[in-house]
Amino acid sequence: MSEEKVKVGSVNVNNNWKGHGAWGGAYGLAFLGAFIYYLQNSDTFWIGVLGFLKALVWPAFLIYHIYGLLRM
Repeated sequence: MSEEKVKVGSVNVNNNWKGHGAWGGAYGLAFLGAFIYYLQNSDTFWIGVLGFLKALVWPAFLIYHIYGLLRM
């Protein structure tokens, strides 16, 4: 299996992101759904901005609470 080299600026990096598109798509859809939910429930502009930030990080809280339930 050959590795593709990608030039970023003056640095060559390996392109090892093949096969990870499904997780990015799932995260993108989940982010969009969470953002729409928080936006619909916001009363002011700044609550909407806070909802955007919550939509970015909610998967981390989800995993944290799942590990807490599993006592890991």
